[in-house]
Amino acid sequence: MSSNQNQNQNGGRSRCAGCKFLRRRCAQDCILAPYFPPNNPHRFASVHKVFGASNVTKMLQAVPEEMRGKAADSMSYEASIRVQDPVYGCAGMIYQLQNQIMEVQSQIDIVKGKTAFYSAQQHQQQQQIEIGVGNGGGLGFGDLHGVDDQFLLWNDLAGVQHLEDKFN
Repeated sequence: MSSNQNQNQNGGRSRCAGCKFLRRRCAQDCILAPYFPPNNPHRFASVHKVFGASNVTKMLQAVPEEMRGKAADSMSYEASIRVQDPVYGCAGMIYQLQNQIMEVQSQIDIVKGKTAFYSAQQHQQQQQIEIGVGNGGGLGFGDLHGVDDQFLLWNDLAGVQHLEDKFN
């Protein structure tokens, strides 16, 4: 039978992927036609392999018409995952995604902790600077008392050494 004859018998359209796979005539009101187009035969083949044609038809009929597209997409996704992972199917995929979510959440918690730490550290440094500036507009001699003493002592020792070298 030629393609033109096939289209004429089916009201101007070719058989859907489901009817082609099942080797049957595609009726005008075929429930599979809108969701399993002829140009995507693998979609119906995987759904048929997992659910069976009769069950697919029953499930689509049980769903309101406006939701049938999403139901067909869901069955197609479940079937393709089940073919990839025959043991766990979508449950395995859900488990993997939950593990990824927990990993990312852990990384987010680490970043939040580091952010809080650095924020607190910056706040503490800012407070120390404000305290130093608060008693007279600048750093006083008392603020760096230990550092000044150490610097002067080092300077004095270096100066004494320099003078000793000059006179000896």
